[in-house]
Amino acid sequence: MAQIGARAQLTVSRESGPGYFLNSDGELGEILLPRNETIGDIKLGAAIDVFIYCDSEDRPIATMKSPLAMPGEFATLRCINVTPIGSFLDWGLAKDLLVPFREQQSRLDVGKSYAVYVYVDDKSGRIAASRRIGRFLKSERPNYEVGQKVDLRIFAKTELGYKAIINGEYSGVLFSNEVFQALESGEQTTGYITKLRDDGKVDLSLYQTGKMGINDLETRIHEELTARGGYWELCDSSPAEMIYDELGISKKAFKRATGALFKKRLITIAKDGIRTIKE
Repeated sequence: MAQIGARAQLTVSRESGPGYFLNSDGELGEILLPRNETIGDIKLGAAIDVFIYCDSEDRPIATMKSPLAMPGEFATLRCINVTPIGSFLDWGLAKDLLVPFREQQSRLDVGKSYAVYVYVDDKSGRIAASRRIGRFLKSERPNYEVGQKVDLRIFAKTELGYKAIINGEYSGVLFSNEVFQALESGEQTTGYITKLRDDGKVDLSLYQTGKMGINDLETRIHEELTARGGYWELCDSSPAEMIYDELGISKKAFKRATGALFKKRLITIAKDGIRTIKE
């Protein structure tokens, strides 16, 4: 049975000037498939795969094309217009996708892309998008492991750092002092789980500090230190940006590795840098 916001296999019942009418076998009745929404040859009586949404007059309409995001999915979409009823996003179909003002945490700017959740409104039956991402994320404690590699989509910036959607399901935080690049709303990247808190919150990092391992990082730092003649001006008090520029890692990972080297009596740590211990 055809539903707004879903794909369906529908039979072509008749042809008219605007296009083809499809039998929905349900309360939506016959659904128009405009000629400019077809792909390939269309034959009467054939079953074709279509996506059902609403036209500008809220009538069910079909397309053989695919939207950039389906209802129930998070996506990054570009704002193309702002009107008195809300902002419109390009989602790959003839009718643009509305973000009502009530679903915006702040006004959207034309030309910029944003992380949104696509949904079918229960009251109107229309497909819309929301910037209030938190309402659509799972709240229970996720079953992740520290060090696990995950897919991230940035959706907000706070005083602590950046909020990110994890694997399209949960929310996590990338702390500002461990992010050394500009991140935009909707940007997709790879990250790693660094901590699972008792309240269900998740700490994230853009840099692998688990399996990349402390051992590998220790070796890398010790070899570089030796190559520099046994002295390196990096130390615990060095700015996080300097450590990232030199090693491409967070300050936390650097301190963990140098601390391990210190405990093994391979280096000394001073205010002006680290040094190898000669045997």
